[in-house]
Amino acid sequence: MADSSLVELQIERPVAGGRMLARLDGRVVFVAGAVPGECVRARITRRTGKVVWADTVEVIVPSADRRETMGDPRCGGALYAHIAYERQLALKAEVIADTFRRIGKLTLDSAVVVAESLEEGYRLRARLHVQGTRVGFLLEGSHALCDAEVTRQLGPGAFEAVGRLREALGPAVGACDSIVVSENLTGLDRVALCELRPDADPARFAGLSLTDGLSGVAVLTRKGMFTCAGHDRIVEHGRQLLGVDTSLQWTRQAASFFQGNRFLVGALLQRVIDAAGIGHFVDLYSGIGLFAVALADRGATGVAVEGDAASGQDLTLNAAQSDGRLTVHLGPVEEVTASILARRPDVVVVDPPRTGLSAEVVDGLLRWDAPRLVYVSCDVPTLARDTARFVAGGYRLSSLDALDLFPNTPHVECVAVFDR
Repeated sequence: MADSSLVELQIERPVAGGRMLARLDGRVVFVAGAVPGECVRARITRRTGKVVWADTVEVIVPSADRRETMGDPRCGGALYAHIAYERQLALKAEVIADTFRRIGKLTLDSAVVVAESLEEGYRLRARLHVQGTRVGFLLEGSHALCDAEVTRQLGPGAFEAVGRLREALGPAVGACDSIVVSENLTGLDRVALCELRPDADPARFAGLSLTDGLSGVAVLTRKGMFTCAGHDRIVEHGRQLLGVDTSLQWTRQAASFFQGNRFLVGALLQRVIDAAGIGHFVDLYSGIGLFAVALADRGATGVAVEGDAASGQDLTLNAAQSDGRLTVHLGPVEEVTASILARRPDVVVVDPPRTGLSAEVVDGLLRWDAPRLVYVSCDVPTLARDTARFVAGGYRLSSLDALDLFPNTPHVECVAVFDR
């Protein structure tokens, strides 16, 4: 079986990461661009032992759930774009169950329902790469630029604003390694953050005028972040996020992490604070304080822990609304989980990066022995792995919800609740 050879495959089921599983001569084949139930002709691109990777080049027997796509589905990671949206949700639920069974050694009691999103204009934050004077997403698995606008992940106003900024910068745009566009739910705050190349001179951005469609432009260098035009802060209001009359708000810099889906971030927040309750809490990987500040606003007391410098600044600012109910700890999560707390928390909320929790953090949480853990995850395999650790440590998985924060991609956000 030579690389680049064409083979005919019957597609069986989805697997984590966006590809579909097929079999050929006793080998497992991971196929891009297919739908379960289809018969396709695919080109083999790589082999490792008994595992083969292939790309669909022709659909022999199409699925009823196949649909036309605009542009290359590898652009910006839209690997599910060729699949009807309802089927996407079903496939993600299937992947969750299969991953928990294989990695977590746990059979879920019931099928996971994935909360749906609108497919277009959902992203609150996106990184656009710069090559010369061109700006766009990268094709999956390559350094080639592709047209980000065709994916429709950002609203049209965002792409138009970046286009005007690119024109205003002229050749100076080449000093940017990437441009991060961050906006709030309403789109009224929209900041472009130019992440400069190591050898770039930030003085080239001095005197830049604010272009239409942006509320601010900033540059990020090795020495820190500097505002060039307008303001570099984005404000989310509690009345938009939670649909209630409140003065609560979250302020963040363009460099800070924030959940990326404008249509579901409020639902995610509501699920977490409902699961966490109003007891004493610890919020690990707190970011700008999305969960911790909302919990404190409901009357809970707790500690928010964040290691990133930019997010930590925002967390400190946002925590000032809590009337002393929220204490901020800036530093690595591992430092805190290695310590013995003066007061055992009623609940611990964790929202780690895609790599999940380190063994040191899991061991620390087991020592804390909190009655409840609320785990927010953007990566199903690492969540399943950590679930096995908690179950072995005496917790049970009480509930598992999923939200489609990343439509047309294989990614899905999960909220798992563990109880002693």
